[in-house]
Amino acid sequence: MNRREEIIAFLGRDWDHVLALIRSNLHSGVALLEETNERILSNSGKMLRPVVAMLFARMIGPVSEDSCRFAAAAEMLHNATLMHDDVADESAERRGRPTLSSLLGPGPAVLVGDYWLARAVSLISASAHRNDVIPLFARTLTDLAEGEMLQLEKAGSANTSEEDYLRIIYCKTASLFSVAAETAAISVAATPEQREASRAYGSALGIAFQIKDDILDYAGTDALGKPVGVDLKEQKITLPLLAALEGSPRENEIRAMVREIPSHPEHCDAIRAFVAERDGIAAASRRLGEWVARAEEALDVFPDGEARQMLVRIARFNMIREV
Repeated sequence: MNRREEIIAFLGRDWDHVLALIRSNLHSGVALLEETNERILSNSGKMLRPVVAMLFARMIGPVSEDSCRFAAAAEMLHNATLMHDDVADESAERRGRPTLSSLLGPGPAVLVGDYWLARAVSLISASAHRNDVIPLFARTLTDLAEGEMLQLEKAGSANTSEEDYLRIIYCKTASLFSVAAETAAISVAATPEQREASRAYGSALGIAFQIKDDILDYAGTDALGKPVGVDLKEQKITLPLLAALEGSPRENEIRAMVREIPSHPEHCDAIRAFVAERDGIAAASRRLGEWVARAEEALDVFPDGEARQMLVRIARFNMIREV
């Protein structure tokens, strides 16, 4: 049994209920939409956000109906944003398979993403804790949009700072981890201290998760199912390059090369060589370790137990994962 299977077995019927809520709330009388939803669900990935949410609910406990609702909603919102991102980025593949946008076109992909978003909002709105969590989910949706726009803005100027980078990855990735963990805590009547700790864990985990993805974009291989070098081709300056630029006399030159990538794609190889020469990946990995440590520290307010240990392992897994 691998780690994920162990966690799913631990969550048991509660996890089954989360999956059932996702499926039932996406049901539609439109055959094309049903078929499309089924295709997406069959390639749903790790479902890490609802896993984290349910572990927090179990750790604080007891799990409630709203715990499952908010976990399901987090996954639905995540998939909605992926569909929209694939349109914005003109991505042909995700998780080694064709994107919905490449199969049906950008218009239908946006509409399906809108449907998932609307159904997630409906699920949240029907909860007993809706007055507490609707503002949190609304803030997250704002963060997701702002993060995407800031990333687009910075891609054109190539002047991304580390502060900009952290804001972008918080908005685009960590905000949804954070709201998943915090709303799970709310669903089981967590104390203010526990709510803050859940939010801090989700934020640190999400930042660590994205830093690892950005490292893999430089250090991974296409054989793992994710093409490497995509971020640089899209003129995104991420932590490995930022770390390499720190203190380098070539900073202005390299940033100019990033701006010229659309007309000089060969610059990508030169920039990747620069990151390797400056040990940018190693420096980014050290900062990844710092965020993993922050996630672990956030769990200190909770009593030790199986759920807490699983959350620790999820955070640490970012140090070694290859996909």
